Amino acid sequence: MSRSSPGVRRVVAILNFFGDHPGQAFTLTDLVRALKLSRATCHGLLAGLVEAGYLYRTSDKSYLLGPALVSIGDVAKQHFSPLQAAQPEMRALADEFDAICSVTFRERTDVVVRERAAAVSHLGNSVPRGTRLPLAPQFASLFFVWAPQAEVEAWLEDVEPAPSPEQREALQQGIQFAREHGFLFSVRNPDPAIDTGSPDWLLEGRYHNTPVLPQFAIDPAVEYRLMFVQAPVLDARRCVAFVIGLQGFTRNYTGAEVLSIGKRLGESRDRISQFMTHAPATR
Repeated sequence: MSRSSPGVRRVVAILNFFGDHPGQAFTLTDLVRALKLSRATCHGLLAGLVEAGYLYRTSDKSYLLGPALVSIGDVAKQHFSPLQAAQPEMRALADEFDAICSVTFRERTDVVVRERAAAVSHLGNSVPRGTRLPLAPQFASLFFVWAPQAEVEAWLEDVEPAPSPEQREALQQGIQFAREHGFLFSVRNPDPAIDTGSPDWLLEGRYHNTPVLPQFAIDPAVEYRLMFVQAPVLDARRCVAFVIGLQGFTRNYTGAEVLSIGKRLGESRDRISQFMTHAPATR
């Protein structure tokens, strides 16, 4: 990865310094001391930023954030969306694996599909944007992978009907697997009596004999009838903002292949998370 020029890094350092000290004004001497820049270099950079309107020089020769930068910040805040970074990654993943790539957000005890991209062989078959489904505890691990245990327990208290011991154990096993591997995967239930044509089974809050079975261990040599591979995306507070995942697989995959898919999904996840973690935290 190419590095930015020293001049760019110095400009970024100045702007970040003002961003870290909102509402404060600083003199040239303050900035030279804090940023370890030469006086001549710092003065030249400040003059350029003032000319562009990114900083404002007051009558007492101190500097404030300027109106042009404030305007750009307002526009960025109004139009910022993590899906802007996710969409090209989703498109590439869907085409690469001939699958459906979806982004799901947690809203209390539900999940909502906010965005999706489908390979040509799946057009018309993917779950539509805006679909809302109850989040069964055995599939919730990714949303809590780095959460304190107290937060996990508080969420479980809100789930209705009350989670079974098996569901609680599955949630914890999923958290451990995701912490180790960076993703989770699920397989198709081999029971031929199970109907996989509808997500209505989620509404019943069942655990045993569901069409989709989350997996908490992986053997590179074993074959899996893959259903989902999913990974968590972190925001600026290092919390899970949403989950990105692949589905629509049409053959068996060895554990080694699943690990490879998980790694590839993780690469996209990391790029989106990098975009997210450079954004200002909001609550």
